[in-house]
Amino acid sequence: MFARMFAFVLAIIGLAALRAQFDALIGVALATDRIWAMAGYFTILTNALLVTHLLAITKGWQISSARAAGLLVSIGAVGIIYHALLASQFPTEGLSWWADLGLHTAMPLGFALWWLVFAPKAVQWRDLPQWLIWPALYGGYALIRGAQTGFWPYAFLNADALGWAHVGRNLAALVLALTLLCLAVAAAARILHANRFQSAKPA
Repeated sequence: MFARMFAFVLAIIGLAALRAQFDALIGVALATDRIWAMAGYFTILTNALLVTHLLAITKGWQISSARAAGLLVSIGAVGIIYHALLASQFPTEGLSWWADLGLHTAMPLGFALWWLVFAPKAVQWRDLPQWLIWPALYGGYALIRGAQTGFWPYAFLNADALGWAHVGRNLAALVLALTLLCLAVAAAARILHANRFQSAKPA
């Protein structure tokens, strides 16, 4: 019950942050254009994906250990990359500040806490490659969209400005960072699962 309540509250925060981001795009008149602009960002798409899962959990869906850990990797990457690389470059205020707070801080930290307390953690090392599927799909989508439209959501993906070789090196560094994050999440999950299993044994 508490897991579902927490998931519901977190989903509401995510929806509010997404709506705040939508409303903050005051330079884009049409709603469809705002949605299309927002759909270019890993942050937006990952938060929308997470909210969808949280609402399903609220309705009683039992998330698997591998799926929960994969979501943690993706939303964790959102928070880490933003605060490490992007926050200082793009200061925000007003509604945009609230949207950034929700999408880049509250949701990553909130889901990390939900995962720590409630999520199943019986992950296997062989689960790690599937956690990279969503970031890889986004990367391909962002590069194809950028090449076709000239819209590059992140400076480190801007092949027009940096060249494809430089972007390739940036992607290699991101893959390495995500792999390390996957290993950290998997190790934490296995330790927590083992400790829970040990504590459940009769004395």
